[in-house]
Amino acid sequence: MQVRAILTSITFALGLAQPVTSSAQNRPDPQADALIVEMQQAFRRSDKLRLATLLPQVRGHGLEPWAAYWESRARLEELTAADMAAFSARYPGTYQEDRLRNDWLLLLGQRRDWGQFASEHARYRMQDDREVRCYAVLIDQMQSPVPAAAVEEVRRNWMGQREADDGCTQAAGQLIAARRLPESDAWRKARLAIEASRPRAARNAVQLVAPDVMDQMGQLLDSPARYLAGRTVAASKLRRELVTLALVKMASSDFEQAATALDTKWAAQLTAEERNWLWGVIGRQAALKLSPNTWAYFSRVERDTDLHEDLLTWKARTALRMGRWKELTTTIQAMDDAQRADPTWVYWRARALLQIGREADRAEATLLFERIAGVRGFYEQLALEELGQKITMPQRPPEPTDAERAAARTNPSLQRALQAIALGLRSEGVREWNYATNLHDKGGMGERELLAAAELACQREVWDRCINTSERTREAFDHAQRFPMPFRDAVVQRTRAIELDPAYVYGLIRQESRFIMDARSGVGASGLMQVMPATARWTARKIGLADFTPNQINDRDTNIAIGTGYLKLVLDDFAGSMPLAAAAYNAGPGRPRAWRGQAGAPTLDAAIWAENIPFTETRDYVKKVLSNATNYAAILTGQPQSLKARLGTVGPLAPGAPDASKELP
Repeated sequence: MQVRAILTSITFALGLAQPVTSSAQNRPDPQADALIVEMQQAFRRSDKLRLATLLPQVRGHGLEPWAAYWESRARLEELTAADMAAFSARYPGTYQEDRLRNDWLLLLGQRRDWGQFASEHARYRMQDDREVRCYAVLIDQMQSPVPAAAVEEVRRNWMGQREADDGCTQAAGQLIAARRLPESDAWRKARLAIEASRPRAARNAVQLVAPDVMDQMGQLLDSPARYLAGRTVAASKLRRELVTLALVKMASSDFEQAATALDTKWAAQLTAEERNWLWGVIGRQAALKLSPNTWAYFSRVERDTDLHEDLLTWKARTALRMGRWKELTTTIQAMDDAQRADPTWVYWRARALLQIGREADRAEATLLFERIAGVRGFYEQLALEELGQKITMPQRPPEPTDAERAAARTNPSLQRALQAIALGLRSEGVREWNYATNLHDKGGMGERELLAAAELACQREVWDRCINTSERTREAFDHAQRFPMPFRDAVVQRTRAIELDPAYVYGLIRQESRFIMDARSGVGASGLMQVMPATARWTARKIGLADFTPNQINDRDTNIAIGTGYLKLVLDDFAGSMPLAAAAYNAGPGRPRAWRGQAGAPTLDAAIWAENIPFTETRDYVKKVLSNATNYAAILTGQPQSLKARLGTVGPLAPGAPDASKELP
C-alpha cells in the first residue's frame, strides 16, 4: 500500500502519464469520459487501487483535477506534505486544490499536528469551513490570547453547528477554560442541541463544564419525566441547568406535560432567564401543533430578550395568527439587528403599525414598506402592493459584452463545471461552479461577471446554475435569467388543455427542480415536477394516461402531464386556493387540511396562514411558489400582477362541506 502511494505521488507530481489530447482540446472522447465516471464511482466505493490504476489514463482530460482529487482524497490518511505540494503545483488555484487542502486541514486538526496545520492554513483560500476556522483560532489561543472578534467567531460557529465537531468543541473548551467564554454558553449550547434533537452535541457541550454529570445527562435524555420525578429541588446552578435541560427535552415530545411540570413544581426554583427560555420552548412546540393555548404559554415569557432567534420567530408568528399586533411589534423589537432586517419582519412590523393606527405609526409603516418593496421575493412583492403598486418586471440590464462573455467561456472552473454536469457528475459540477462564481480569495465575481456566467449556463441549458448565479446580483435584475421558461410550448399547451395557470406551473417547477430533467429528491420524487412514484401511478389512472410505467416518470412530457394533472386535482379539491394547493403538493394534502384549522377557526389572510405553516420547508416552498408565479405571470402576460390576489384567504371548511382532498394520495 505504501509503495503504491509513493508511485502514485511520483507519477502525479511529474505528470509521467500520456495525456488524453482530444479531451484536453475540448473534443468529446467517450472512452476518456467513461473513465472519469468510473473514477467517481470508484471514489464512492473507496476503491483506492482502482483510482490509482485509472488516474494515469485520464491525464489531459478536462476533468483531470477531479480525478486527481478523488485519488488523493481516497488516501487522505496516507497523504504527506510532499503530496499536497505536488497537487498544488499541478493544479494551482483550482477548486480541487483548495478542497483537498480543506480535507487535509481537518485531518491535521484531528491529529493535533499544529505545525503542519498552520503551514497549510496560510495557503487555504476558501475559508468557508467552520471547523477549520475553529482549529485556527484554537492554535492562536494556545500561543496568546486571541482578539475578541476571534472568540465571537468560535462562539458563533460552535452555536451554529447542528452536530458537534472536534474543532469547534475543542476551541470552545479552550476558551471556556481560559475564561474567554462563559460556562453559561456551554449550557446554552446544550439546550439548543436538545431542542434540535442532537443528544451527542448536548453531551459534548456539558462535558466541557460538568464532566461529572454525564450519567445524569444520559438519564435526562433517555427519560426526562423519570429524571425529574426523582428530584425535588434545584438549589444549585448545576441542578437548575440539568432540570432546565430535562424540561426542554420533555417539551419536545409533550409540551403540555412540560408546562404542567414547570408551572406546578419547578418555576419557583429556576431563574427568570431559565423560566423564560422554557416557556418559549413550550410555546414554540404548541405553535407547531397549532394549539389554541399557544399564546397562553408565550404570554408567560417575562422578557423576550431571553429567547433565541427561533423562539422569537414563533412567538411573532403566534401573535400574527392571533391578531395581537401590539405584541407582534414588541416581539420583533426584541430580535437582533439581522433578524429585524429580514424582509419577513420588516413587512409584518409595518403591517402591525398600520393596524395600531396612529399617524406616526402609519408614517413609519410606509418607510418600512419602501425599504423592502420590489419584485425579488414574497414579502418584497407584498410591500410593493401595500404602497399601491403592482408587480411588473424591471427593465433588463445591458447584455454582457463580447469581452465579458469570452471571460466566462474561458474560465477554467466554469468549463470544468459544465463538463462535469454534462457527464452526469452534477454534485461536482455545482460545487465547482459555485467556487468559480464565489472566488473567496478575490471577493467574488462582480455583477457583470455574474450576468455573463449566468448567460453561459442558460445557453448550455444548465438552468439551476443560470437562476442561482443571476439571483446573486444585487443591482441588476435579469428576469429572463432568473425566471427562464424552458419547454414553453409543452407547458403552455398542457396547462391550457386542463385550464391551469401556466405561471403557477412554472412557479412550482422552478422551486421543485430548477428545470433539471433528471432531478431526484432524497425521498424518491423525480423529474421536472418532482413526482413521487405512487402519486404518478394514481394520477396516471385519474387522468387516463394509458400504459403508464414508472420508468416513464423522467420523460419530459409524461412528467409534465402527470405533475400538472395532479396539481390541477389538488387545486380543484382545495377550491382553487393556490397557497393550499402548493402546500399540498409539497407536504401531501392531509397536512394543509389540518393546518387550515377546525370548524370555528378564524379565516386568515393567506400570507399569515403561510407564515404559520409548521414545516420550514413547506412554509418557504409556498411563499416561493406564489412569488415565482406572480413574476412568471407578469412575464407571460406583460401586465401588472397582484400577489395578494393569488393568495386570498385561508380558513376551515364550512360545517358539513365535503372534503374531496381526502381522496388525494
